[in-house]
Amino acid sequence: MFVGKVISFINQKGGVGKTTMSFNVAHALALNGKRVLAIDLDPQGNLTHLFKANPEYNIYHLMVNSVKELKPLHSVTHLSDVIVKGTVDILAGGQELSGFDLTVAAINSPRQLVLKRFIEQNNLKDRYDYIVMDCPPTLGLLVINALCASDGVIVPFRPDDFSSKGLDHFYSVLDDVEDMGIVTVPEVILHVPNLVDHRRKQEVEDLNKIVGKIEMSMGKDKISPVFYNKTPLVKSLAEKKSVFEFHNKEFKDLQNEFQTVAYKIEEWNS
Repeated sequence: MFVGKVISFINQKGGVGKTTMSFNVAHALALNGKRVLAIDLDPQGNLTHLFKANPEYNIYHLMVNSVKELKPLHSVTHLSDVIVKGTVDILAGGQELSGFDLTVAAINSPRQLVLKRFIEQNNLKDRYDYIVMDCPPTLGLLVINALCASDGVIVPFRPDDFSSKGLDHFYSVLDDVEDMGIVTVPEVILHVPNLVDHRRKQEVEDLNKIVGKIEMSMGKDKISPVFYNKTPLVKSLAEKKSVFEFHNKEFKDLQNEFQTVAYKIEEWNS
């Protein structure tokens, strides 16, 4: 029986385009006929905002409800009340997620597995081909939950020294997850150089340095084509639309680039 895959978009550094990337890749996968669920794990809720979703409850409440020890904090809500249906279904995030660490601090069951068990309890990997998760710019407990629940990871990054150091920290956290011995460590599917300004010499030099480092340790197939900082992308975000909802020529390159990432995911999953 086919089982769906959970894919997290992760980078501890903010401003690297994780939300934009997960939003448009989710739509690219849906365009290819896949059943896709997006989960917003960021307390800022930017992915939720792009989907124009505003449910009363969000993924935080559903995760809390999935933990028996937290029964006094349970909300009178169910998955069907929270999930927003569309071309891509969405489980919204919200400010409540900023208190997740404190909420689960005293439970006896593994705090790292709350999200994984929620997904399993609701058979989400049977209902969807891909579950795409937009993660907050930290390496805290929410991201550890995302890693423990994920089959694969995509890492968008900006070409600068902070991103280079951030990637090292991320690989270290993957090692920590492996050392826990409670889950299979998710595979790094792809690194995505994002929001690159090709007019800046320093960015090009930093990009080449980071790409060379990744290729040496993981191989060339772990790097996607470069995503440049383009006006059409800004326009699509302002209108809260995926790039695939525009049919003029200026969006064609962006559409092809996001489809390339989607194809890489499907290739990895084949």
